[in-house]
Amino acid sequence: MGGSTMSNRRTFIKQSALSTGALSLAMFPTELFASGELVKLTVMHTNDMHYHIDPFPETNAEYAGRGGMVRLASLVARQRAENPNMLLLDAGDMFQGTPYFNYFKGDLILKLMSKMGYDAGTIGNHEFDNGLPDIASALQHASFPLVSSNYDFSDTILSGKVKSHLILHKAGIKIGIYGLGIELEGLVGTQNFGNTRFLDPAATALKMERMLKEEHSCDLVIALSHLGLKYEHSKISDLSLAPMTRYTDLIVGGHTHSFVDRPLELKNADGRLVLVNQAGWGTLAAGIIEFVCDKRGKKQTFSAVVNHL
Repeated sequence: MGGSTMSNRRTFIKQSALSTGALSLAMFPTELFASGELVKLTVMHTNDMHYHIDPFPETNAEYAGRGGMVRLASLVARQRAENPNMLLLDAGDMFQGTPYFNYFKGDLILKLMSKMGYDAGTIGNHEFDNGLPDIASALQHASFPLVSSNYDFSDTILSGKVKSHLILHKAGIKIGIYGLGIELEGLVGTQNFGNTRFLDPAATALKMERMLKEEHSCDLVIALSHLGLKYEHSKISDLSLAPMTRYTDLIVGGHTHSFVDRPLELKNADGRLVLVNQAGWGTLAAGIIEFVCDKRGKKQTFSAVVNHL
């Protein structure tokens, strides 16, 4: 893209999804995509898979025959075929939940996610169920990084093995990613998280988003959060965090196993839109959000939508 530095800098103007919850790309002439003037970025995400490699058994009253990694992999392949400019992200709690975890620990799920081409994930509380050495061992089988900004692992075996943030590039779009984990005290045995230091999620989010936007000039900033969608009390959640932020465009959530029909739209501290989404649990759903970037002028636009398995 030519022109001045100001012309090259992308300012995203968020547009709400249509009232049906589906974005019609027909509103954009196809020749604009063909010419490269428009770029579609797909963000596909999962959370709380809990080692559900197989579909739920037919005897399950609520989810009989649903879910499973084969269905998920098939959806991933279809989405990539439709748009190679795709990010595949996970918001934590990949471990624990089926006998596979008892036998394979964290190794197998990370191998399967690597085969599917995940770009990044964050750490949920159940990743600690077998302690820090198990996380370190399992990470040897992951071709993608785990990102955690508010767990300080500097005095643990995970020092240098987990990223505080990540910057990815897709079709000329610079994407910054940071990760937020839930308070471990009282939720995870102290012997399982050891000397891991928990940092305030809100303060960490503001620090990370500012760094990614102002220092690294990211076009899009995504938080991978295992804080939970919302609570009845004052506990920090995705919905309470979003209005505090200034530069975060999308919060991909987990922990509360919430099935969100379409991204929730909130205003950040500057009155701009920030999207919050979560895709259930147990490989029963995957969020799909499509961003459209208009390269015709100094300002680009994107719109968002979510679909589920």
